[in-house]
Amino acid sequence: MGKPARRGPNAPGPVWRPTLDRVEKRAFVATLAAVFAETSMVVVTRNNGLTVAEVTDLRRRMRASGATYKVTKNRLASRALAGTAFDGIGKLLAGPTALAWCRDPVAVAKAAVDYAKTNEKFVVVGGALGAQMLDASGIKALAELPSLDVLRGRLLGMLNTPATRIAGILQAPGGQLARVFAAYAKAGEPGDAPDGEPIAA
Repeated sequence: MGKPARRGPNAPGPVWRPTLDRVEKRAFVATLAAVFAETSMVVVTRNNGLTVAEVTDLRRRMRASGATYKVTKNRLASRALAGTAFDGIGKLLAGPTALAWCRDPVAVAKAAVDYAKTNEKFVVVGGALGAQMLDASGIKALAELPSLDVLRGRLLGMLNTPATRIAGILQAPGGQLARVFAAYAKAGEPGDAPDGEPIAA
């Protein structure tokens, strides 16, 4: 018996595939947009022929660092990025790309850069830390920084302030820690404060 004829979107019977595709695409865009609204860092990567086993290993490494790695269609990813702090990375979406993201910027950068060192078919293109665009060298520089947990630990030893103020800073979701993180990101630039000098929060 032959295959059933394709039905229009308003015809009774099984769901028409193009209609289902559109629903799936809208759901995918909405899911990604929600992720971009909550995360701190997005890394854009290019897959130049990774095998299934290699992609599986990469995802495992990303998960171990607390990050998520997802292959996306560029057009759908661009839609999801629109209106978020990360919409600037839309111009990096060309060719076979995939996105990695995490609340800990250093963790996802480190996971991507470390894997790229072991597999030339995986390329770090760039990304964004919030609205701050980063090229590939910026991602690599970020990967060299201590993790957010380590920064918190160092902050305890660096700040010469009462314990109550330290506790308040550590509990802050973004503001003060973001400034401390930015100060670390500038470490090594001409005119920077020498190591060990307290960083204003």
